[in-house]
Amino acid sequence: MKIFITGGTGNIGQYVTKTLSEAGHECVVYTRTPGRVPGVGQLPGVTEVKGFLSEYETMEKSLQGCDAVVHIALGWGNEPLSMLENDTRASVFLIEAAERAGVGQFIYTSSTAAVGPMPGDVDETTLCKPDDLYGATKASTEMYLLGFRQYYAKQGGRGEPVKMRRNIIRPGYTFSNPAFEGGASQSDRRFFNTAKDILENRDVTFSKSDGTQFLSSAQIAQLYLKLVESDLNEEIFFALGSIYTTWGEIAQTMLDMVPESTSKVILKPDGWTHYRYKTDKIKRIFGLRFDAAAELRAHIRWNLDRARSELAGEALPSVTHEYSD
Repeated sequence: MKIFITGGTGNIGQYVTKTLSEAGHECVVYTRTPGRVPGVGQLPGVTEVKGFLSEYETMEKSLQGCDAVVHIALGWGNEPLSMLENDTRASVFLIEAAERAGVGQFIYTSSTAAVGPMPGDVDETTLCKPDDLYGATKASTEMYLLGFRQYYAKQGGRGEPVKMRRNIIRPGYTFSNPAFEGGASQSDRRFFNTAKDILENRDVTFSKSDGTQFLSSAQIAQLYLKLVESDLNEEIFFALGSIYTTWGEIAQTMLDMVPESTSKVILKPDGWTHYRYKTDKIKRIFGLRFDAAAELRAHIRWNLDRARSELAGEALPSVTHEYSD
């Protein structure tokens, strides 16, 4: 299968590209910076194409002949109109361009932010009530994708039906170590700051219940592989770990790795509201259930190593690939 991927060198995308390549698929990686992460272009069957989400003609030309589109890239903006222009409009163009090109499968990367802060157990049927522009952008694109079942023959009249299958993945907090040298990482600054505090023997304080259902980019890539190879249509999947892990637990794990430290982990009482997302659907349909404990330990070690290097006066290479256009 030939797959067009946006954001294929980013936090999630680097692992998706790697996983699809290893599964024998041909990948066209649409990226602002070809060659920035040499390991991506060196993967079997991977071709990098330079382009921005705003370059519609280049994007449409590049996806010709592809069997599937995996849309991961984010177009950012600081106010409603720029978010609409840079992300939603670009995504909707890509959706329609893919249908025109005869693409069979389109996978959109949304977010739990599309649903908004819902207390209690949340599943894929929960009503979307985003509480920020990012969530609104994601929810809007979801609606366009699911609503694109046909063209209109006239105002109020149905036209030609859409043939392309359209599915959605909603990641929660997804972390990673770079998959390749020079690769990206999405690492909450609390990992790095806690590592520095522990290495410098400072106590660390967290709210007792503050945490999330962590998932690694290597793990979520397995869901993309399963979905792109499926015949499913108009499905939404939450992509999170099955285990809720608190920042206090992460800090304690980190402290255990530095036995010489005199730091203490202090947990303060709180009224923290748990936003719990059910992961039953990916288990029921794909047999996937993710426990990120081992990956979290590796990520903690990675942050400790980076913190040691900085404290030793070494310059740290950037692992954040920011949106720019």
